[in-house]
Amino acid sequence: MTATDDPLKAGVSLDTVDKSVRDRLAQTVFNATEQLDRGVLGQADQVSLMPALTRLSAFWAMHPTKAFDGAMKYSQKAMQASMAAAVRAIGGTAQGPAEPVKDKRFADPAWQDNAYFWWLQQEYLLLNEAAIAVVADAEITEVDRRKAAFATRTFLDAVSPTNIAPTNPAVLKRAAETGGLSLARGMRAYLRDLATNEGQPHQVAKGVHVVGRDLAVTPGKVVFRNELMELIQYTPTTEKVHEIPLLFSPPWINKYYIVDLAPGRSLVEWAVAHGHTVFLISYRNPDESMAHVTLDDYLVSGPMTALDVITDITGSEKANILGVCLGGTLTMATLAYLNATGSDRINNATFLNTMIDFSEPGQLGVFTDESTVAKLERTMAKTGFLKGENMRKTFDYLRGNDLIWNYVVNNWLLGQDPPAFDLLTWNADSTRMPADMHSFYLRSCYLENRLTQGKLELAGQRLDLATVDQDLYFLAAEQDHIAPWHSSYIGARFPKGDVRFVLSNSGHIAGIVNPPNPKSRHWVGATTELPKDPEEWRANAVMHPVTWWEDWATWIGQRAGEERTPPPMGSKAYPVLGDAPGTYVFGT
Repeated sequence: MTATDDPLKAGVSLDTVDKSVRDRLAQTVFNATEQLDRGVLGQADQVSLMPALTRLSAFWAMHPTKAFDGAMKYSQKAMQASMAAAVRAIGGTAQGPAEPVKDKRFADPAWQDNAYFWWLQQEYLLLNEAAIAVVADAEITEVDRRKAAFATRTFLDAVSPTNIAPTNPAVLKRAAETGGLSLARGMRAYLRDLATNEGQPHQVAKGVHVVGRDLAVTPGKVVFRNELMELIQYTPTTEKVHEIPLLFSPPWINKYYIVDLAPGRSLVEWAVAHGHTVFLISYRNPDESMAHVTLDDYLVSGPMTALDVITDITGSEKANILGVCLGGTLTMATLAYLNATGSDRINNATFLNTMIDFSEPGQLGVFTDESTVAKLERTMAKTGFLKGENMRKTFDYLRGNDLIWNYVVNNWLLGQDPPAFDLLTWNADSTRMPADMHSFYLRSCYLENRLTQGKLELAGQRLDLATVDQDLYFLAAEQDHIAPWHSSYIGARFPKGDVRFVLSNSGHIAGIVNPPNPKSRHWVGATTELPKDPEEWRANAVMHPVTWWEDWATWIGQRAGEERTPPPMGSKAYPVLGDAPGTYVFGT
């Protein structure tokens, strides 16, 4: 190729270059960024955001006319916002080019009443609009788009005017009211967090909610313990109980007490009060000694072993089982495993905010592509586990405004103490992940989606969801960012049993911790059929202005057998080892 043949050297606009040439240039950029991502720079960028952003930039560099058009539209709207702000400053009324949004960050009246703050908000909203369009309009892979969108959103959240003292009216008012003491307190909190919390603002007041005193206090006994889990049996509170016991299968990404928070907010307490003999798995917090624990071990030493203990204590050959999030994925695997081995031991199953199909992973897809998983595996190989704070930070950044910047403003700018909230106490109580198990889980589920394809093997058995014919209850939450409700819905269509799909309000955690309250509501399909399109199901679903707890209590009560005298606490083979919440829940 001569100089005149090279479009870059000839000064020809890349918008007019043949598509094949642009494709070759794009492939060159792709290859170069992949090589960099495998080097030292890539190790510093554990989520591989820089290659995605580089390829995004390359696309726009090769389409300058299109990029210029977008920049001009943004500039014109920014100028319109400035002119409208000037009109407002002299007492006039003018609408801005940015559509108003319902955002609690801009709840202070000054964002509407003061021309300067109104202008700041408009400019910020226009920046959001332009930046999102840059990602959405680029011709890049979906993996790159997802990562670029995440990086863009993280940046936009960080540069919000609400996060800077001089451009946040609420902070300025607070400083004036306290004579500057609020800013002094905020600086002290910042320095403390810099020294003790890796520079992250504390999300919750320490010592207000304590496990065993305020949380996880439903009365019960530990009746079994192995190297992986403790099994808790809860004390009955009714004279009669259902003959079929109920096993809770929680996730091991956090401690189990998400289902046993403070009294009145505990799903375990609710189930016991409704006449169920409740057992619950409390997983050990893994360390380097558990590096080679696999998902097979979680299946065999977790739910399978728990079922054996439950049968011995209660005499019931079957149990109902309730799985939460990752514990729900394992629950579905347990059902398929039992069917593969010819064992009929589970009567029905409940799945709370659980993904069975991972073809649409939602925001977690940012962290579960091949490049990121490979880097994570190299990191885990050094320690034998994934640090608990890594998981916590991952989830925090998915909801940066709520779980990071909200506390930057509250703690560091307003000088206020973090709130005392049981859910946030639980959220901060993160656990580690065994290296082999976590690698297998990410690859088998997020990367390869083996479970719904009938390709997943656990403990020597290939799992076929078509064999799962029990009655199933699926609960999803409309604002869930971990297990998007559309994804939960897709997974609910694979088993062959009768499925009751229920959609709750709120998010991943608050959708589960949803005791009776005026804000509760849930939707149930008008028929038992689950059409292919989840939005079609939603359009025909019936809304009930009560918590899904009420609906579930009726559903499982009809499937838990006749009433009987409560079984003993423990048995000769499995004597009581101590009081709930046991010892594993305190593992650090």
